[in-house]
Amino acid sequence: MAERVVLAYSGGLDTSVGIGWIGEATGAEVIAVAVDVGQGGENLETIRQRALACGAVEAYVADAREEFATEYCMPALAANALYMDRYPLVSALSRPVIVKHLVRAARQFEADTVAHGCTGKGNDQVRFEVSITSLAPDLKCLAPVRDLALTRAAAIEYAERRSLPIETTKSSPFSIDQNVWGRAVETGFLEDIWNGPTKDVYTYTDDPGFPPIEDEAVIRFAGGVPVEIDGRAVTPLQAIQEMNRRAGAQGIGRIDIVEDRLVGIKSREVYEAPGAVALIAAHAELENVTVERELARFKRTVGQRWTELVYDGMWFSPLKRALDAFIASTQVFVEGEVRITLHGGRAVVTGRRSEASLYDFNLATYDEGDTFDQSQARGFIELYGMQSKLAAARDAKLGRAPVL
Repeated sequence: MAERVVLAYSGGLDTSVGIGWIGEATGAEVIAVAVDVGQGGENLETIRQRALACGAVEAYVADAREEFATEYCMPALAANALYMDRYPLVSALSRPVIVKHLVRAARQFEADTVAHGCTGKGNDQVRFEVSITSLAPDLKCLAPVRDLALTRAAAIEYAERRSLPIETTKSSPFSIDQNVWGRAVETGFLEDIWNGPTKDVYTYTDDPGFPPIEDEAVIRFAGGVPVEIDGRAVTPLQAIQEMNRRAGAQGIGRIDIVEDRLVGIKSREVYEAPGAVALIAAHAELENVTVERELARFKRTVGQRWTELVYDGMWFSPLKRALDAFIASTQVFVEGEVRITLHGGRAVVTGRRSEASLYDFNLATYDEGDTFDQSQARGFIELYGMQSKLAAARDAKLGRAPVL
């Protein structure tokens, strides 16, 4: 049997041309793999038929939207994952689930190589290849754009010469990647970091400067996962989709950032993640109510490291798995309701309640009913400050006291 290559297939120009391009360059048969992670556009059957028409010997398609939302987006929500405190890992989260299906297809069709359409300068080549070798160390990796000189001009010429069933004349000025967790836009005039984004950059969000009347949502969480919105039961996918719609209508989740890429360069990226931003805001506030202080402090450190690992393509690494276990343990009591107001580009929490709350009204109040014994504060302060007091006395004795 001829060698076989499994190709991550989007249905667009580059990956459609990549089928024949790989075949001619390597002599291998190509199996196209299309994975739906909520990116929208054409249905999977249309994409499957196009792959076969472009020369694929087999076409594997998978509706992974629920899987992506539950097994990838929800762990990111539990970690309150925001790379550089702003980016909710839109593209980074989708790569491992796509890779899982690529490896599954490679096993099913007895392929020895997995191919992807990434360039040699971005993060995604690392995410794909490290994930592939983490799941299947025996598989080889191939990147036609990087390894086989598949430029866009060459792709257009190839498609036209072979009359492939793919549009070659329409060219977006941007490079776009999207899924249910959000949308990433780069290149074109955005590469000049002084240029502001124009209206055509955005599709998931409306202009926050002209919002409709404010929207208020009550989100119920159980174990850190949204399970109801305004009293209606939702799956993780439905929760993301509903908040995408409602927060997006208010212009929430627009992010314009110069980002530190894994490969060592800085890159200007524009993101839209209305549902992710709103859900993270609600989830983080419910943690403020239900997670003990020292655990919450340490979890923020763990969450940041978790976020960096996922951004850097280490989803299947031993450290990431260990951090997963820690984060999951912190979510046991993250249950209750959060009221969040959506308006004019902002998601603002205005109420929270939980049976697992650590907030005690009678301890917190300054009014009648106060049960806090303030007489204990003097002794607490004396003990708490003793180490600093002793150090200050020593410094004064040795003439090293701070200059006032």
